[in-house]
Amino acid sequence: MINQRIEPQAFSLEALRSGDRAEFARLVDATSGAIYRLGLKMLENSQDAEDALQETYLKAFRALPNFDGRSSLSTWLYRIATNEALMILRKRKTMLISIDEPQMTEEEASEPLEIIDWCCLPESELLSSEARAHLDRAIESLPHSLRIVFLLRDIEGLSTLETGQVLNLSETAVKTRLSRARLRLREQLSGYYGEIVRKQALDGNGEPSAEGAGL
Repeated sequence: MINQRIEPQAFSLEALRSGDRAEFARLVDATSGAIYRLGLKMLENSQDAEDALQETYLKAFRALPNFDGRSSLSTWLYRIATNEALMILRKRKTMLISIDEPQMTEEEASEPLEIIDWCCLPESELLSSEARAHLDRAIESLPHSLRIVFLLRDIEGLSTLETGQVLNLSETAVKTRLSRARLRLREQLSGYYGEIVRKQALDGNGEPSAEGAGL
């Protein structure tokens, strides 16, 4: 997980509320990487992510005089950024994109038929570029309502409470969606990691490996 935790005390709220551009520039420098990364994961397009980033900080600068500090600055910025990304998705697809709970089909609601346990795979396998590419594609396949919760909790490292504040959801709803997102991702990745696990099992039982077989 990568998390750029920015608390209100890290900046002068008085300066930010008064429109101090130097203090606002510090805020942008400290948070823009995480905000851009979230937009890129949601929108899957670098130009759209740049547009969402720019609009996020424009709206934040205008709204700062009324920022009450009840949530952290980072949570507040994530909320603005999430809304901007959703607006772009609505325009792009000319349809309603919602973070409300999706209606699940009977097949989707059922437990996965096969879940491979890859907990004992070496770190080099779990963190390889090929594995990350499979994970990225699996994340992209999630419904928006599950994807955004997974991104905020497991990629950006927000707490359950903070994620709920960003998305205007209860903590129970956040936990439920995160559980569903993780389960779907695990099911999606079972095929990829399953082949690795089966290959290692064969190699460990003395069977010829792909290299030894000349494959």
